[in-house]
Amino acid sequence: MDATLPIGDFARATHLSVKTLRYYHQVGLLEPDEVDRHTGHRHYTTAQIPTAQIIRRFRALDMPVEQIARVLAAPDLDTRNALLAAHLNQMEQELERSQSAVASLRDLLTRPPGGTRAEIGRRSVPATPAAAITETVDVAEALTWYQGALGEIYATLDAQGLAADASAGGIFSTDLFTHGYGPATIFVPCAGPVRPMGRVDALVIPAVELATIVHRGPHANIDLAYGALGTYVAEHALAVDGPIREYYPVGRHESAEAAEWRTEICWPIFHTGPVPDEPPVSTGDGGR
Repeated sequence: MDATLPIGDFARATHLSVKTLRYYHQVGLLEPDEVDRHTGHRHYTTAQIPTAQIIRRFRALDMPVEQIARVLAAPDLDTRNALLAAHLNQMEQELERSQSAVASLRDLLTRPPGGTRAEIGRRSVPATPAAAITETVDVAEALTWYQGALGEIYATLDAQGLAADASAGGIFSTDLFTHGYGPATIFVPCAGPVRPMGRVDALVIPAVELATIVHRGPHANIDLAYGALGTYVAEHALAVDGPIREYYPVGRHESAEAAEWRTEICWPIFHTGPVPDEPPVSTGDGGR
């Protein structure tokens, strides 16, 4: 028969505080072997110490209590390992996001003032026939939505024997930025007649005058380029009402290497002519 310990001694043996043990009892994660019905004092057995140690290590890995309960209740080793692997994968993804955020912050802190000014350009875009998908999206899901929409457009063009005339692009409403929810369009310029299929439809992208900046690499710190472009437009009093555009001269469709991606961010402006000291960016793709 296993020896019993009062909650204080069990706390010392497991390095779990009395408050934590009471909480685990409350949620059914680690119930005491016995509770005195007169005093309410909890007692645990020495056989429960290994379980408490496992719980403590899982919590050190930020595993939610509910998931720990599922692991402990797993009917077999395969189920238990699958639950643990899922949590480790989630931790790796969170670590990757944290590392990306740290790198972005370091870049922001070490970036010299006005360091992106030379990258600002201006250009006029004519009306362009395209295959497009337009939907109202949540800004938190915009990147995933854009990737899925772009893949669907390219698949539709391929199915209809059509080729892209220029780089893909996106049009993003002001509401998407100000309210976190609004209309967005992903498009691929295409001169041939596009037959509507699924979400894909034919669309003429309106002509517009733009101030531009090129962001290189994945979208993790794309807000820095947006900030530089917004500053330029505000300082030169060029802004006009209209949606933001992005063009993707090099994206996932062109390269699997995220470091090679390029996104041209475009702010609608009233074009007053070239600025000699600030030549437009040359992207080597259709004059972009």
